[in-house]
Amino acid sequence: MLSKTAEYALRAAVWLAQQPGEPASADQLAEVTKVPRRYLHKVLQDLARAALVRSQPGPGGGYCLARPPEKVTILDVVSATAPLERIKHCPLGLPTHTRLCPLHKELDRVYASAEEAFGRVTLAQLMRSSSKIVPLCDVGSA
Repeated sequence: MLSKTAEYALRAAVWLAQQPGEPASADQLAEVTKVPRRYLHKVLQDLARAALVRSQPGPGGGYCLARPPEKVTILDVVSATAPLERIKHCPLGLPTHTRLCPLHKELDRVYASAEEAFGRVTLAQLMRSSSKIVPLCDVGSA
């Protein structure tokens, strides 16, 4: 259901949430999140445009979360990079379908449920998990 772009963005956001106040270089982020460096640059630009990440130029600079992890949801990150596409009109463009058909109506409900669920989970909640596994990242690589 989630695109690779959204997953890559979540990996970067989760990593940055673990490093409050410590800028991470794009090279470091690419290494720890296993995201291709060139693609990560695009993802970070999308996150910066959405005011979720900020860039700090110069020596010792890098990327940081622009908001506290308590204020950033999974939906925020997904919406900034690869929004879930709700179905508002017949995808086939059929003129007789003035409303969604039963199939597309159910599919749209799934997307609505996913949006709702993603909107309830913050990066801070992920960080407070009792799991020894860090979400989407390999801690040993840092």
